[in-house]
Amino acid sequence: MTKGAVITGASGVVGSALAAELTGRGIPVLLLLRKGSENNGRLLSSLAGIPGASELVIARECSLPELSGFVNDTGVEYDAFFHLGWTGTKGKSRFDLRIHNRNVEYALDAVELAAALNCSVFIGAGSQAEYGRKNEPLTPGTAAFPENAYGIGKLAAGFATRLRARELGLRHIWTRILSVYGPNDGGKTLVTSLVRSLLCGERPVTTAGEQIWDYIYSGDTARALAAAWERGVDGKTYLIASGKERPLKDYILDIRDVVSPGAGIGIGEVPYGENQVMYLAADISETVRDLLWEPEVEFRDGIRKMADAERQQMRVNDSRLI
Repeated sequence: MTKGAVITGASGVVGSALAAELTGRGIPVLLLLRKGSENNGRLLSSLAGIPGASELVIARECSLPELSGFVNDTGVEYDAFFHLGWTGTKGKSRFDLRIHNRNVEYALDAVELAAALNCSVFIGAGSQAEYGRKNEPLTPGTAAFPENAYGIGKLAAGFATRLRARELGLRHIWTRILSVYGPNDGGKTLVTSLVRSLLCGERPVTTAGEQIWDYIYSGDTARALAAAWERGVDGKTYLIASGKERPLKDYILDIRDVVSPGAGIGIGEVPYGENQVMYLAADISETVRDLLWEPEVEFRDGIRKMADAERQQMRVNDSRLI
C-alpha cells in the first residue's frame, strides 16, 4: 500500500490544492483541520469530486495547539508531513509577536508529530515575508531581514524545525512561497476580491499597480511541494514562484479581461499603504533544477479556473437561500 501524507492547513489555498494533487495521484492523505473552520466542508466537498478520493481522504479536526496530543487512529502509514497551518496571517495579527512565537512552537509540535507517525520527511511552508523588502529577485541565499512578526515567525520556524528534524532523523525541506492565487484563496486577497467583484458586476478600485510582482497558481505550488517530497535535498530551502515578474497593473487588467471583458476598474483610486512592497520576484532556478519542476499554468488560465470555482460556489450559496 502506498504510504500517505499528512497536511496541516489543508483548507487554505495551498493546502487544498496539495490535497487534490496527492489524491489525484492515488496517495492517501490525512487532513488535520482547524476545529470549526467554515472552510472544512468546502474542502471535503471539492475533494469528493476527485475519482477515488473518498477512499484516500481521512479528515480529523485537530487545531494547531492540539498537534502535540494527536494520536493516529487511521491505520494508514505516512511518509511525508506537510506543515502549512499557521495562525495570524491577516491584518494586525501579522504584527503580533506572541501569536507568531506560538506558531513556532506549533511548528515544532508538527515535527514531533511527524516523527511519531514514522514519517521520513517534514516539508514546511515559509514565506517571502522572511526576507523583508528587496529590490532584486529573491534566492535561497538572499539575506533575510523580516519586517513584521509574521516574517520573523516563519524565519524562526524554518530554522527551528530544521534543527529538530535533524535530531529526530527526518529529512527537512523548507519552502518560501511567493504570492499564490487559486480556488479557496482568502476573500481579502487582491486576486480573489477582484474576481468576486467583477463576477458580481461591481466596479472594483485598486492602487496604481506599479508594483513588480510574481503570482503563482495554487496547482503549480502543490506540484512543487509534492516534488519536494520526492526529490528535495535535506536541509535546503526552495523558493516557489512562477519566476516571471510583471507590473501588478498587468495582472489586474488580465483578471478584468478574463472575468468581465470591458468592465470598469478604478486603477489608481486607492493610495498605496504604509511600507508598501514595490518589488517581489524570485529566481527559481535551484527549485527547477533540484525538483525537476516548472510552473505550467499561465496567469489568465489560472484566473479562468478560479473564476469557474467562484461561479460554482456562488451557485451553491444561491441554492441554499432558496
